[in-house]
Formats: sequence, structure tokens, C-alpha cells
Amino acid sequence: MDTTIANLSVGELGIIHENSFENIPLSLLEMGCMPGAEVKLLQIAPLKDPLYICVNGSHLAIRKETASEIWITKK
Repeated sequence: MDTTIANLSVGELGIIHENSFENIPLSLLEMGCMPGAEVKLLQIAPLKDPLYICVNGSHLAIRKETASEIWITKK
């Protein structure tokens, strides 16, 4: 099922789509948030922003706005 990181529930996993490459900021690409990588939503801040994710063993906090532009396939 195709969705975005912003639509994951805590604990859910997904694989980042190739077509999301242009929407991923360079700083996230450098930290391993690449197409084909597995992403898991670990936590959501109390005001729903930012989202705390794990990508290839790295823990990252990303804004919901950015997460809503990164397409994934749920596992």
C-alpha cells in the first residue's frame, strides 16, 4: 500500500519509493534516508510535529511537512 511517512502509525514500517528522491532534502539523503531504505516511525511529538523515525539504524527527527512528501510502501 502506497502512502507517505506522515501517514504511518507508531511502530509501522515502510520502504522509501524511488520517485521520492527529488522530494527528499539533501541533509536527509546524507543521513541515509534514500530510496529503497526501510523507515520505521518511532514517535510523534505531542503537537504532531516533528516525527521521530529510524532509517537504516539512524534515528532522525523530521518535520511532518517533509514527511508528507516522502512516498513509501508499507511493509
